[in-house]
Amino acid sequence: MVPVFDLRSQYERMRDEILDELREVADSLQFISGPKVASFEAKFASALGVKRCVGVNSGTSALHLALLGAGVGAGDEVITVPFTFIATSWAISYIGATPVYVDVAPDTFTMDMTRVEEHITSRTRAFLPVHLYGQACNLEPLQFLSQKYGIPIVEDAAQAYGATYRGRSVATFGTTAGFSFYPGKNLGAGGEAGAVVTNDDRIADRLMALRDHAQYNRYSHEEIGFNYRMDSLQGAILGVKLQYAEQWVAERRRLAARYLEELEGLPIQLPIEAQYGQHAWHLFVVMHPKRDQLREMLLSMQVSSALHYPRPLHLQPAYQHLNHRCGDFPVAERAANECLSLPLFPEMTEDQQSIVIDAVRTALVGGVWK
Repeated sequence: MVPVFDLRSQYERMRDEILDELREVADSLQFISGPKVASFEAKFASALGVKRCVGVNSGTSALHLALLGAGVGAGDEVITVPFTFIATSWAISYIGATPVYVDVAPDTFTMDMTRVEEHITSRTRAFLPVHLYGQACNLEPLQFLSQKYGIPIVEDAAQAYGATYRGRSVATFGTTAGFSFYPGKNLGAGGEAGAVVTNDDRIADRLMALRDHAQYNRYSHEEIGFNYRMDSLQGAILGVKLQYAEQWVAERRRLAARYLEELEGLPIQLPIEAQYGQHAWHLFVVMHPKRDQLREMLLSMQVSSALHYPRPLHLQPAYQHLNHRCGDFPVAERAANECLSLPLFPEMTEDQQSIVIDAVRTALVGGVWK
């Protein structure tokens, strides 16, 4: 069976390095935050080209703090997209703000920038674009609106480590940005972890306190804080993996290029790489109107696949109070019904990818469709 992602192969390649780092943490007894986290924060900020990185315990926490750092509060509105993992909206809701959805573009499935301005109101306090699947969204039009209306941009870069926009790393364009280091990400921890990045020292200092119960000084809490600290084990693992992350993204790009070449001309919608940036290929997502049947056929040929994401956020029960209906965001709804993620990971062998390519060809050309 060809897996969607092979975490074990990745781990085995750096097993000794990771275990050495974990032993250092165990011997130091500094399990929360500490020097391993601080070291990773400095190296990650340097890799992106930003001033500050604040390590936290998950990507969801990172987005929550990123919005708070940008000044979003209860009763505000945040413009975002309905086609993403639900944590994007959770971060808005945790603050007591309201997600205002804008449909996605049919080619990249990132925010449709032609539809943003019509959703701006007097309550809009942030734009929260999502760099989906490793593809940067088109930030230039959003930057224009940000300057025109004085509304900050908070980038959801949870899936986009290694992606660029006009030669610069994503997460360097907004007031703040949030990353996820969930194990399956381009840069994954050994569990849950995330980070906020910013070029604003004042924001970074505040978020450093907020993640630790809002302690600007020990046992002095000036506002409501959170227990969002990154543990030292995750900082240690991420410090090791960061050394290989650029190489892994290069491998993802090579594998994606082969997919695009070998699957061209088949009756399936392939992903694109937008001209304005480099895709990081966190996921390789194809589209087919009979997605579920295609998925079953691939499984019968020993090829795994995944769905990212089968129900758009505006149709989730948790957000029924927003009173959206089917048809409100047709591009997002079509994507949710037709998306299929094929196997893609840096350790993928040529033989494994050939199995996937042959299976997709067989299913699409020789399959019996109902």
